[in-house]
Amino acid sequence: MATTRVATTAWEGSLLEGKGVVSLDTSGVGEFPVTWASRAETANGKTSPEELIAAAHSSCFSMALSHGLTGAGTPPTRLETSAEVTFQPGTGITGIHLTVKGTVPGLDEADFVKAAEDAKANCPVSQALSGTTITLTAGLA
Repeated sequence: MATTRVATTAWEGSLLEGKGVVSLDTSGVGEFPVTWASRAETANGKTSPEELIAAAHSSCFSMALSHGLTGAGTPPTRLETSAEVTFQPGTGITGIHLTVKGTVPGLDEADFVKAAEDAKANCPVSQALSGTTITLTAGLA
């Protein structure tokens, strides 16, 4: 069964001087301020589309990797994934780098890296962002 998730942004003003609030409507977990400066300069307590993409990508990748490892008979004890989304004003998103460290009893480094590469290629967020260069650093903790 398909699911739909909703987030809403209310924006006021011009791009450079304006401001907005992103609301995570489906979960109701919060509202987050966003500005051009938080996107192209310093965060200063505000988020950006790229940070929200990084959150989506790191969580989706972790779920996909956990699923793949469990299906192979080596469920992880812990996975810690970060996603770095690079934004260049005037160009856009220029790349995403995933870094994952895992604790997976009974699995060697080479098999962990192989599973991580598979998760990178097949997680739904990676597939949605396939027009962007996605790189990966993976290793056991």
